[in-house]
Amino acid sequence: MKLVTFLQGQAEKIGVVLGDGRILDAAATEPRLAVDMLTLIRCQDELLPLLRALVTAPPVGALLDPATVRLLAPIPRPLSMRDGYAFRQHVSTARRNRGLEMIPEFDHFPVTYFTNHLAVTGPGDVPVQTQHLNRLDYELELAVVTGRPLRNASLEEADAAIFGYLIMNDWSARHLQMEEMKLSLGPCKGKDFATSLGPWLVTKDELELEHTPQGEVLHATMTCEVNGQLLSSGNADSMNWTFAQILQRSSYGIQMHPGEVIGSGTVGTGCLLELNGSKVTDNLWLKEGDEVVMAIADLGRLVNRVVRVQGPDLDDSLVSAGPRGVDHR
Repeated sequence: MKLVTFLQGQAEKIGVVLGDGRILDAAATEPRLAVDMLTLIRCQDELLPLLRALVTAPPVGALLDPATVRLLAPIPRPLSMRDGYAFRQHVSTARRNRGLEMIPEFDHFPVTYFTNHLAVTGPGDVPVQTQHLNRLDYELELAVVTGRPLRNASLEEADAAIFGYLIMNDWSARHLQMEEMKLSLGPCKGKDFATSLGPWLVTKDELELEHTPQGEVLHATMTCEVNGQLLSSGNADSMNWTFAQILQRSSYGIQMHPGEVIGSGTVGTGCLLELNGSKVTDNLWLKEGDEVVMAIADLGRLVNRVVRVQGPDLDDSLVSAGPRGVDHR
């Protein structure tokens, strides 16, 4: 099923996108499934069979024209959000463009970092401030959502715990990111302002996944267009670490829960940082008003527009003051 979260008036609801594009409003059915996406995921054994039965015979009064609602991120408030580094092409190209050799540890274990799970957006406008627009970038990724608890998971347990897949755009303010990463703590303000998810959360049973000894693999073309120009193209099956492997390492020594989002990392050619460094594009960065369209086969099209909003300048408020105890003379 293609699951969505949407606003109808002031009410946040969940639903299913049907084959004809209409949305089945889960809160307008009998039985009424007036729950949010996290509850649906946590209670999937009870609620998903009810929802599938409603999709098979949808009540007429529960069907909505998608033009009458506003899609949010399918899971607007995930319990946590990690992002990975699973595509070798992106890692090696980005390092080569900076004059660095390929890092050997890439082949030793999959890595992730935590990003801001409370700054999730869906389709539509993405608000940014002035500092974000200093080399603003997109990152074309896919992501999974956990549907079962995990701790010290095997590869089989990790695959079985995946609830569904969706598109992820890991927006990146490259100037902020490059400055702060000199301090060796990873990205923060360069990444934490927005991550777009959507338009659907597609349950695993709807996807054709290849079973491999390293875990399940999704074969799906991935593209990104900016203002109608195709810039990025790849395939989800070029991940060098599977989601099962990422989840296996992520769950080592900790309890993971249903409703956590894990991104794949950027597919090869999947961001302007990589394209500019390879001279495919010439110092091209996103600007106010740009439309970014990501598409992954069977996962839909995520359409966003960059919108500038008012706010203070970081340099004026913090950097110019300097830290305590340092003589700036």
